[in-house]
Amino acid sequence: MAIDLDTLTKATERGPVARVVITRVAGSTPREAGTAMYVWADKTQGTIGGGRLEFDAIARARDLLVHGTIAEHVYPLGPRLGQCCGGSVTTMTEVFTAQTLPNLPYVRSVSGAAPIPPRIAQKATRLQPTERPISIDHWLIETAPPAVRNLWVWGAGHVGRALINTLAPLPDFKIHWVDISADRFPDHITDGVMQIIAADPARMVANCPRDAEHIILTHDHDIDFALCHGLLHHGFDAAGLIGSATKWARFTNRLMQLGHDRQSISRIACPIGDPNLGKHPQAIALGVGAALLAQNATTTTPKTGTA
Repeated sequence: MAIDLDTLTKATERGPVARVVITRVAGSTPREAGTAMYVWADKTQGTIGGGRLEFDAIARARDLLVHGTIAEHVYPLGPRLGQCCGGSVTTMTEVFTAQTLPNLPYVRSVSGAAPIPPRIAQKATRLQPTERPISIDHWLIETAPPAVRNLWVWGAGHVGRALINTLAPLPDFKIHWVDISADRFPDHITDGVMQIIAADPARMVANCPRDAEHIILTHDHDIDFALCHGLLHHGFDAAGLIGSATKWARFTNRLMQLGHDRQSISRIACPIGDPNLGKHPQAIALGVGAALLAQNATTTTPKTGTA
C-alpha cells in the first residue's frame, strides 16, 4: 500500500520518529506486509503484531533514533524469539524528522547506495498504489500516495456521525462535513475532518470540486432534494442519498420536472448501504464505507438499500 504521508507528517510534529514497516512475511505471522507502526523515544503508535517481535522492533527503532537512519531486520518467529507463529517477518525501520520528510524518496537504500539499480527502478515503476512496500537487495520500494478522494458528507445526525467515525481514520479521504448549525455536530470533531456550518447547505455545492463524492443524509427532505438538484447542475463523481425507494421515486419525478434527464438523475444512488447489515446507523455506515472502499472514485455508490 502507498506510504501514509499524512500520518507520517503528523508523527514528525512530536519530534524524530522511527517508522517500522513490514516489507515481507513468510509462513504464519501476526500481521501482514505493509503494516506499520511509529516509535518515538517515549511512546509508540500502531502495532506490527505484539509479543516479543514488537518488543524487539521497538528497542531497535529507539536505538536507530540515536544511532542511525534506516535499517532492515529479519525476525524468525520461532522459539528463539519466544513466539510460536513459525513464520518470519522482515521489517524496514527508518527515522524521519520534519526537516527530512519533505524530500522523502519512495525508493531508498539501507546502505545509502546510489544511483538506483535499473532492475530496482523498473520494479518501482510497476508497483501499484494498492500494493505493499517491498524490499529487494536492501532497497525499500513503496508507492506515492494515490490522489486523495474528496468526500462531502451532508448531515451530522446519527448516520452521519457513524459514517465519519468509520471513514475518518482512513488516509484516502479528504472529508468535509456539512450541517446547518454547530449544535448538530458532536462536541469533538475527528482530526482531518473539516466541519462546515451552512444555514443553506445547497449553497455550498458551488464550492465543491467537480470530482468530489457525496453522501446526503440530512435531517430534512427539502435539504436533501435541494442538494440533489444542486449537484446535478454542478457535477460530481459519485453521490448517494439515504432514503427509501418511495422517497427516491418522488425525488426523481420532481427532478425531472426541473429539467434533469433520467440518465443524469440515475447517477445519484438511493438507497445507500447494504440492507443485509440492517438499519442501525453504524450498520448503514459500514455498508456505505465498504462500498466506497470497493469502488474507484469515478464510479457511483452501489444502489443497495437503507430505510
